[in-house]
Amino acid sequence: MLDGVAETHTAAMLEPYLDADGCATEHTGLDFIDPAELPRFVTALDQEGFQVHFHALGDRAVRNALDAIEAARAANAGSGPRHHLAHLQVVHPDDIPRFAALSATANIQALWATHEPQMDVLTIPFLGERRAGWQYPFGSLHAAGAALAAGSDWSVSSPNPLWAAHVAVNRSLPPGDSNGSSDPFLPGQALDLPTFLAAYTSGSARVNGFGEVTGAIRAGLDADFAVVDADLSHIPAAEIGTASVIATWIRGRLAYQRS
Repeated sequence: MLDGVAETHTAAMLEPYLDADGCATEHTGLDFIDPAELPRFVTALDQEGFQVHFHALGDRAVRNALDAIEAARAANAGSGPRHHLAHLQVVHPDDIPRFAALSATANIQALWATHEPQMDVLTIPFLGERRAGWQYPFGSLHAAGAALAAGSDWSVSSPNPLWAAHVAVNRSLPPGDSNGSSDPFLPGQALDLPTFLAAYTSGSARVNGFGEVTGAIRAGLDADFAVVDADLSHIPAAEIGTASVIATWIRGRLAYQRS
């Protein structure tokens, strides 16, 4: 866990937060692990075959994690374990291509990439317009060749993957959610639905080392899947968040069926 969260100004930033009047402060967030020691820690873990999962929200935390992975790759001469960076709220544009170059997976929580009070009241005013535009750059990471995994960060936010899919594709809240604006948040960073669903399924299976047994629907893999009440390959993007699960199968056995 490299840093905190942007709303409390504890996410580690390369430049200071702004104050309520838009003026720079002297505060750049917190490093929970000494950045000078982090490369040594990660190199040792990498050498022993451990996969490192980084909580990294601020652009400094993201850079520190990538620097540590780069040190490990150089020291241990290989691609090594599938290290991944989770959350990625603010990523400096210079660091976007480093994910693919270092075989570092971008572990995204798409439900957060939208206009709601935490974003509009507690975050954007204190980041400023330039850095606010670097938030949740899923589209740029995908375009640069980064491997994507996805999850919910439950219980911090809803575990509903269809709501997350709605936000990933539309960059706005699902229909009926009154907690914020329906205006798209940085729509240029949207993902298409197949890319997001792949991140949530095969991408997560891969980063967890289960890519040979689950994460896709094909012969020979575990029959783990959910059935929804809409055709996600044809449903309008604006309706993704209205879909719901009607049945869940685990290793070929019906585990849940909506009555």
